[in-house]
Amino acid sequence: MDSQAESVVAGAAAASSSRVVLFDFDGVLMRGDAFTRFVRSRFRRSWWRSLLVLILLPLLLPLFAIRPLRISIIGIFVRISLLGVDQAQFNALVREFATELVGRPRIFIRQGISAMRRHLVDGDRVIVVTGCEDTLVRAIFDAIGLPDIEIVASHLRKGRLGMCKKIHNFGPAKPGQIALYGINEPWDLAYSDSAHDIPMLKRAREAVLVNADARTSLRVRRALGHEVRGVYWF
Repeated sequence: MDSQAESVVAGAAAASSSRVVLFDFDGVLMRGDAFTRFVRSRFRRSWWRSLLVLILLPLLLPLFAIRPLRISIIGIFVRISLLGVDQAQFNALVREFATELVGRPRIFIRQGISAMRRHLVDGDRVIVVTGCEDTLVRAIFDAIGLPDIEIVASHLRKGRLGMCKKIHNFGPAKPGQIALYGINEPWDLAYSDSAHDIPMLKRAREAVLVNADARTSLRVRRALGHEVRGVYWF
């Protein structure tokens, strides 16, 4: 076997022996919701988008109380924020916003970023699994010097009126998207702050709740059928 082939085999063996560690993004590595911040910035900078939202609010707000409709209603606001925006424009807007975002104080959960870096140093395979949009998450990690981090995220596509949803990597969709990425369950460790991630946490050998309140902890504990380790990061 030549040296190149030996290198490939050794790399594959190392990857197969590495622990797979999953991190949610919003609420675990970054405070708040990054894509919601982006959408709000679009409304602040466009009077006609803001006006359109104000016109629709009286119709949509009563429907927001119906839990199964919430994601669809949020999707309407996202569509409005991206009306007339093509892929190249979207990429440029996201890069500009990511640069601005990471420059703000107390945006990142420092202990979360430190934990992720420790896993990388230990040789673990770290994957960020998030409902946030892929281009935005990648731009944020590029801006903080982690351009090679693996990411499984939501995706937009170009529609007739602008960018629109292609894949929303949220809640029950996460295990399927992780599988499509080529990661077999059970994964070794999964960090999340939300009960929405129960489908992902159930498939981990160890689940860790980050800054979770008592209600979230109880829901996750009941769903998994055992105690769950909690951490409090700032």
